[in-house]
Amino acid sequence: MARLTGLSPFVIRIWEQRYGAVKPRRTGTNRRLYSDEQVERFKLLRAVTQGGRNIGLVAQWTTQKLRKHAAEASSPPPPPNQATTPPASPVETLTQECVVAMKALDARGFDDALKRGAMALGTMGLLQRVVAPLTQMIGELWIEGGITVAHEHLASSVLRAFLLNAVRPFGETRHSPRLVVATPAGQIHELGALLVGALAAQLDWQITYLGASLPAPEIAGAARQSRARAVALSVVYPEDDPRLSGELMLLRELLPANIAILTGGRASPAYHDALHKIGAVPIGDLSDLATKLEALRKPAPTVSIRKRAPK
Repeated sequence: MARLTGLSPFVIRIWEQRYGAVKPRRTGTNRRLYSDEQVERFKLLRAVTQGGRNIGLVAQWTTQKLRKHAAEASSPPPPPNQATTPPASPVETLTQECVVAMKALDARGFDDALKRGAMALGTMGLLQRVVAPLTQMIGELWIEGGITVAHEHLASSVLRAFLLNAVRPFGETRHSPRLVVATPAGQIHELGALLVGALAAQLDWQITYLGASLPAPEIAGAARQSRARAVALSVVYPEDDPRLSGELMLLRELLPANIAILTGGRASPAYHDALHKIGAVPIGDLSDLATKLEALRKPAPTVSIRKRAPK
């Protein structure tokens, strides 16, 4: 069925069970049997939802109405020598499954998709190729009104539990450098910080994860006590907090000069001046973070002074 429709088995099950898109017959061994019309319905539903329609609405449309809207949403056929659109990649399919589960408020389905992704892509691959883009997509959907607060909270809860598990020691030793991870006071979204901690843990860093909205003295105290090599801050929302610049300046004042401050997140450009003043190391995507962490592991170069021979 998945091969015929272009939908993953997970999406087929959700559309069938939660939205009643089709009602297949069952054999004596409880296997589903789909008619040609039901296969067509799934194809039409896929086309219509890809055009921007909500599955909760269109699942109840008649097949005739679906045909009409699918035809309107379809693009003109490609020229004879032009390649057709390739099928969705495993990463795209996995991301779609997570979004569908979130919109269905299906926490278990969301978590199952993440676990299958970790097995297929590895933790590092999942973090960089699925979780990082997914957290950004969820934030944008919430801001644009594409999902409710309930959807956003469910996704945050599932991702938080998954990422906290990834933050646990991976291959660290007592000689592994320590990284303190948090969001500064007033920054209430912590998924970015959890992503940083999860990736750093995979790179053999010892992680002290403090959570969201920590005052500068608390972050500095934890960094000093744990003898951290660096502090990583996630700055995502809001972008106009007048108190944050002062918090950043205070943090730099309270930290020893040899403890670096790494900063990243969607809202960090809004605080560029303050971050520049404290000498923060800007972080782009997770690949950039990995590069910066690797650089911090290397000891500072020493300058040798050659003594002059006595005359």
